Amino acid sequence: MSVAKSQICRLLVWAAAFGWGVSIVGTLLPWEWMEFVLQGMGKSCVTDDPMIRYHFRMATGGWSIIGFLYLCCALNPRKYASMLPLLAWGALFEGVILLIHGLALGLAAFPFLGDVAFCFVTGGGILLAEGRGKTAQ
Repeated sequence: MSVAKSQICRLLVWAAAFGWGVSIVGTLLPWEWMEFVLQGMGKSCVTDDPMIRYHFRMATGGWSIIGFLYLCCALNPRKYASMLPLLAWGALFEGVILLIHGLALGLAAFPFLGDVAFCFVTGGGILLAEGRGKTAQ
């Protein structure tokens, strides 16, 4: 891998670590604060449904784990090199899921297209920079 591709890959891995890992905020902050954040991101109604709160925390916990895995790859790329393509393909898969359902639900462009773009840019960019866009080894 060339130096430029290596640096691009490293930048994308750090971006992915931050982008997925920031979800830890949704796991730790009080629900009242998260309601405010979610409304700023386009949530239109305020509901106090315990199942929505539970599934939100479950999702943000899962995304935080993905962010932690990307962080492991960023901090020790040689040790975790074999995990990186799997994470990148997972990001692409998530991007497809978000695109399909965002369009089907008729969501406003913000923030859903940003999430889709983030998944495609980080996942696809990592695979291309690593030269593994065709096959995951």
